[in-house]
Amino acid sequence: MKHHELFSMETALLELTREIASQPQQPAEHYQEALLTLCQHYERLIRESGRLITRSDRAERELTRLNSELQSLAHALEYKATHDPLTEVFNRSAIIDRITQALSRGRAGLILLDIDHFKAINDTWGHPVGDKVIIELITRVRQSVPESGSIGRVGGEEFTVLLPGSSLAQTVIIAGYIHASLNAKPLSVLPERLVTASLGISFGEQASDFEQLYGTADEALYEAKRRGRNRLHWHEVKSLLTVNAQ
Repeated sequence: MKHHELFSMETALLELTREIASQPQQPAEHYQEALLTLCQHYERLIRESGRLITRSDRAERELTRLNSELQSLAHALEYKATHDPLTEVFNRSAIIDRITQALSRGRAGLILLDIDHFKAINDTWGHPVGDKVIIELITRVRQSVPESGSIGRVGGEEFTVLLPGSSLAQTVIIAGYIHASLNAKPLSVLPERLVTASLGISFGEQASDFEQLYGTADEALYEAKRRGRNRLHWHEVKSLLTVNAQ
């Protein structure tokens, strides 16, 4: 809409007033009437402009509120799409994506953690207790993982810890912290039984293949379980290293 169409009445009145003002030797009352009429419309314009500004401010505040809610909803949806609902760590697809990205930027260490004899826990105490065991165990694992690390749930009782920029030795140390914390004392949800885990460790340089990194950690995890569980295991070139629980 053009400017003169929006204020057509005021524009016509303004032109009329100009025409009256240009006419010489008119009675003073004639000019006074035109001026009063012009003032009345001007006052109306001020009131309408005030209402429009108020409505505009209200609409802007509402738009800001809706935009904030939309952003919050988007963050919530993204969180749900990338996190495990029970433990609130990354889900399988999200942690795999983070591992792949980490390898594209530099070296990375990987730890696969599997809770020992978890089926027996579910069978003996029930799945609700089993869920609480997982939640508390991962809470304890978080305390051993640096802020730069990421934890993901890749199976029912199997988790992955990604350590971007870490060497093999640094990854082994973090895994040792995790192992020691789980053996320090029983979980409060299951005080009558020590819940332990087996850990497989691998390391990859920048641009390493994800499948190879994960496969190596999985092989190490299998070896830790084969050797009696509750231990960490990793492979090095021409050597095979194992740390027992004792």
